Amino acid sequence: MEKKISTLQQLRWIGNVEGISFLVLLLISMPLKYYFQYPMAVKVNGWIHGILFIAYILAVLKTAYYLKWNLTKIAVALIASLIPLATFVLDRSLKKDQDQLVMEKLS
Repeated sequence: MEKKISTLQQLRWIGNVEGISFLVLLLISMPLKYYFQYPMAVKVNGWIHGILFIAYILAVLKTAYYLKWNLTKIAVALIASLIPLATFVLDRSLKKDQDQLVMEKLS
């Protein structure tokens, strides 16, 4: 039970960090590149976001394995990483799942 909770907690953390890096890429780095001719912003933040994106995918797959998610839930979690702000919306659902696991552990 503890492994399920910690795995879900890791996914939530990585999802939030990845979502923030996506927003920084879109709202700060891209304007710096195209409006201020500063391509290094996209290069640096793009690498950071890429690493976080891969970590998020691995975290989704790990969580899906431990919590025995169906394909629909896996697909929703993976698609959330492609849509701005979607990882934050998904986090609310994951928080409910985490709270439920904690309650089951306590009872």
